[in-house]
Amino acid sequence: MRERIAIIDGLRSPIAKANGKLADVNADILGSIIAKELVIRNNLNYEDFDEVIIGNVANPANSTNIARVMAIRAGFPNTTPAYTVHRNCASGMQSISSAIEKIHSNQGSLYLVGGVESMSNLPLLYSDELRKLITKFSYSKSTIEKLKILSTFRPSFLKPTVGLLAGLNDPISGKIMGLTAENLANEFKISRDAQDEYALKSHQKAQKAIEAGVFKDEIHPIMTKNASILDDDGVRFNQTLQSLNKLNPIFDRLSGTVTAGNSSQVSDGACCLIVCSESKARELNLEPLGFIKDYAYAGLDANRMGLGPIYATEKLFEKTGYSLKDVDLIEMNEAFAAQIIANLEAFKKSNLGEINEEILNVNGGAIALGHPVGMSGARIVLTALKELKRRNDKLALATLCIGGGQGASFLLEI
Repeated sequence: MRERIAIIDGLRSPIAKANGKLADVNADILGSIIAKELVIRNNLNYEDFDEVIIGNVANPANSTNIARVMAIRAGFPNTTPAYTVHRNCASGMQSISSAIEKIHSNQGSLYLVGGVESMSNLPLLYSDELRKLITKFSYSKSTIEKLKILSTFRPSFLKPTVGLLAGLNDPISGKIMGLTAENLANEFKISRDAQDEYALKSHQKAQKAIEAGVFKDEIHPIMTKNASILDDDGVRFNQTLQSLNKLNPIFDRLSGTVTAGNSSQVSDGACCLIVCSESKARELNLEPLGFIKDYAYAGLDANRMGLGPIYATEKLFEKTGYSLKDVDLIEMNEAFAAQIIANLEAFKKSNLGEINEEILNVNGGAIALGHPVGMSGARIVLTALKELKRRNDKLALATLCIGGGQGASFLLEI
């Protein structure tokens, strides 16, 4: 990295359980609310921004370049370009690194970035048979031809493909994401009890953080016509190990250990950050929340995709010369408890050293808070910087695994 990249500020929505309080808020609307509020809070002019870059996974059909739609809805002028990026769970991080690359190639100096996802609004898809029938019917010209086509209809054609399940199935490994977690549980001999115990700690830490108001300065409440949401609503207050133990495995129902309780939650949310060069921050007299010191992406076997954090962190430390001993705080996205525990074991066995669990996901993670896939990469960067500031610490690692067999790691500093 050359000139340091500043994160001036960030803001996010509460994370809501899918099909819950934010189900009626389309992703572009949700993202625009957060973007607008962030710009206003920092007394910046929309015209000051060179571009808007937003991460999103399930791009809505009615907002195909959701970054552009979101930017215009937020108040950016027509002259501000915008584009959407997609790297599965790291889409929010990809928006940041895309802005960094543009800054370092002198294409701009001030960007609004982030991630947004409405997993509530992932569509139901027509079956191939029904789609083909409708297509043929629409092109047919005579009544007799139309009747012939209709005569081929079968009730089974009405069975839809669930967009969410299709998205969670990885065509590279041929497995739904939960089975890759089962792979790691088997490889590292991680028990069901260990996974449930980790999930319990995530909820307990998140409950404590909410009760202490830790997230208040990073969350902008969302009001809808039917509900208001002030805090992340996936956290199960007073969660117990007994309740978690009662849940059945959902991916390998015969011999599996991964359950809904020890997996990340399907959620809706948006997060935005203001990113600029350090010199631009000085020019605009802006006090940065923190800085991106460097970052790295890595690839690995899709069947072990959960180990993405150790692969990416190894590359990052090779680039920067830093080690785990230098890090004061770690945010590792909790796709699955098995995935987190597997990484803890893998780090321990590697030359990178052992992760101190006392500094890992100190305010809970996606098992408790939720995992809106396009948002999470940006969210953990924001959460890590805010916590560094609260602790008066210096260096944080934000890292996650990526469906399809990748990992991302960002080194953050105050």
